[in-house]
Amino acid sequence: MSRKMPPSKEESALLPPFAGLPLSRIHVPQTAQQVDAAWSELGRCAFVGFDTESKPTFTAGEVSGGPDVIQLATPTDAWIFQLRVDACLDVVRQVLESQDVVKVGFGLHSDHAQIRARLGVEVRPVIDLDTVFSRQGYPRTIGVRGAMAVAAGLSFSKSKRTTTSNWSVAQLDARQLTYAANDAFAALKVLEALAPSADELARWIDRRR
Repeated sequence: MSRKMPPSKEESALLPPFAGLPLSRIHVPQTAQQVDAAWSELGRCAFVGFDTESKPTFTAGEVSGGPDVIQLATPTDAWIFQLRVDACLDVVRQVLESQDVVKVGFGLHSDHAQIRARLGVEVRPVIDLDTVFSRQGYPRTIGVRGAMAVAAGLSFSKSKRTTTSNWSVAQLDARQLTYAANDAFAALKVLEALAPSADELARWIDRRR
C-alpha cells in the first residue's frame, strides 16, 4: 500500500475551523451527585471520546505520576475528571472498564500502562484512530489534527502552551478545560466523519483484555 500523507500543519490551517464544545457543555464533577449524573450520561453511550492529560515532566529521569485528568465526551457534552478528586475515581473506572462503552481516541496504547498503574484497570474496548488511519496507509501516529483534516476537511489547532501546562492543579482554567474536552470530543467527531459500515466498525473495535 502506498503511503498517504495528511495535510501539513500549514495546509490544515487553511481549512474551516473545527467547532468544538463551548464551556457551557463541559462539566467538571466534584461531588458524588455530579459524578452520578456523569455516569448516567456516559454509561448509556455506545461510544465516547477519550483522552488523558498529565502534568509534564521536564527533568531527565523524572517519572510522570499521571494521568492527572481523564476526559470523556459524548456527541453533546464532555466531562473532565480530575483524578485528585476521590469522588471521580470509581466512575472513571466504571466507564473505562465497561464492555458496553467503546472508548475512541488517538494513541491509546501509550495511555494503557499509566492508567493501569494509576487506576488498576484495563481500558477496553477501544477504537484507536491512529491504528484505523495507519491501516489506510497514513502515518502510524496521524493525530487529531491530521485526522480531522483528512476525515472532516476541518482544521484543529492545539496550543503547545496548554499541552505543557500543569494538569495536576486543583482548579483547571477555562483554556485547559476547553483544550481537554475538545481533544476527546474531536475523536468522536472524526469517527462520525469516517462513517464506517457496521462491518468496518466491528473490525476497528479492539476488545482484547
